[in-house]
Amino acid sequence: MARDFDGSQPTAKARKQQQKDQRRMEFRRAIESYDEQRQLLRELADFPDLREITVWQVSAATSPKIAPQGR
Repeated sequence: MARDFDGSQPTAKARKQQQKDQRRMEFRRAIESYDEQRQLLRELADFPDLREITVWQVSAATSPKIAPQGR
């Protein structure tokens, strides 16, 4: 039974490339997030009263928040 190829289904090669691109972007975002956290910690080092702030608190402050949807 022959299938009619209309281009709606990505080929295996295209699907693998798409997955590879997605992993690459996730990796890049993780690196950028890590860099932003380190930069913020460096800036906070100038303030001795803020030295108790941990990386977890910084990551919570810099993580994207989900805004409530307006009606």
